[in-house]
Amino acid sequence: MFSAEQTVIRLILAFVLGGLIGLERESHGRAAGLRTHILVCLGSTLLMLTSIYIFYAYRELATIDPARIAAGVITGIGFLGAGTILRFKASVRGLTTAASLWAVTGIGLAIGSGFYSGAYATTALVLFVLFFLTRVERVLGKKDWYKILAVETKGNAQQLKDIRSALSDYKAEIRDFEIKKKSDSNNVIVELNLKLITNRQDDQVITDIMRIKGVERASWQEL
Repeated sequence: MFSAEQTVIRLILAFVLGGLIGLERESHGRAAGLRTHILVCLGSTLLMLTSIYIFYAYRELATIDPARIAAGVITGIGFLGAGTILRFKASVRGLTTAASLWAVTGIGLAIGSGFYSGAYATTALVLFVLFFLTRVERVLGKKDWYKILAVETKGNAQQLKDIRSALSDYKAEIRDFEIKKKSDSNNVIVELNLKLITNRQDDQVITDIMRIKGVERASWQEL
């Protein structure tokens, strides 16, 4: 059985390690960010501690499997993870956040059971994946890039034609688009779901789009 001090230490550790991963997601504006990851890690740690506590408290009275609650936690996190995955037109968002929540759950269970080395190593590797492999993926991993370009414009046919022409210069394929009316003006926001052959010309694309007469704003939106 563990002491009250050990319990507090494990919960604080869950707070810190879960927060580190959540902070990275928060920096990307994800709905499941800092607080969500901390709560998931804390909750799974507590449930693991509870499972171990029940095992020691009642092992002489009944046959108890200390891993049973942990298995339920892994099953339950699937619902939360699924809630972070959204399908937007031709793209899917939230897969990385769902995976990070699943990993944080494992970290919490490891902390709760006292498997500190596994929790530390996994946290370090998850942060490495989120911070550094994203850059490697951009350089080596993808031949095609999928992005959303939001353009605020007057919305007449000539402007839309000019936008399409500008994108064609970069061999950008328009896979889908949506036009939204702005409530505070007569402008519209055109959201274009694009397939690009490179991500190294993002600034140039924006510059060319902004040169089109009638375009007031243009920006990339993360998938």
